[in-house]
Amino acid sequence: MIRMFLAVTTIALGVWAGTTSAAEATPTPTPSLTPTPSPTMVCPPALPITASVTGATTTSLTISYSIFFRPPCGYDPPMTIRLFASREDAQLWEAPLAEAVSGPERSGAVTIGRLTPDTEYWYRFSDAGGRRDPYAISSARTLSLTACRATATIDARWGNGFVATVTVRNAGTEPLDRWHASWRWSGDERVQTVWGGVVETAGADVTVRNASYNGTLAPGAATTFGMLVASSAVPDGLTMACDS
Repeated sequence: MIRMFLAVTTIALGVWAGTTSAAEATPTPTPSLTPTPSPTMVCPPALPITASVTGATTTSLTISYSIFFRPPCGYDPPMTIRLFASREDAQLWEAPLAEAVSGPERSGAVTIGRLTPDTEYWYRFSDAGGRRDPYAISSARTLSLTACRATATIDARWGNGFVATVTVRNAGTEPLDRWHASWRWSGDERVQTVWGGVVETAGADVTVRNASYNGTLAPGAATTFGMLVASSAVPDGLTMACDS
């Protein structure tokens, strides 16, 4: 009986003094040090870039664009626009034929020149870091050289000038929504005024663009503009180019 009392007393004193074994002590839970994972960036299901062809001539295409988002879900300007000969080349980014770089605007337009008349091109976008837009891919065609023709007739002449009428005709198979006639003077000719068109001059080079009311021409249709010209010598005729 005395031994049992001593044993119980020894255990009680050990618990009170904190000297019980590891097996007998209750462990204290340790807080977890594993960091909470950061949320994954989810980009909205929208196109980073939208683009369309807003202008075409026989040798150039004007492509307007708008960038929806900044990185990481979109792009920052400038953007590079590349032209390809086929959809297959564009999809593979192979053998680009021409390219141009946009300005700093997130919505702007780029004109790519020195192209072949009446030719289809496919275009795509990439940013300054080389990232390629996976969605924006489309096509456009330059205008035909034979779609627009201009011929001039001198209606009246005198010692220091003349009046001429220019006929602009759509000789193609597609409607025209604008046109311009251009030529270069061989002497001291100067355009005094133009009616039925808007004139631009740069030295001996002259361009007359359609007025607001006569730019649209159906296939086979024609319109005219007239001009008063000052000159020390009246030419026998005028040869001019027409473009749309």
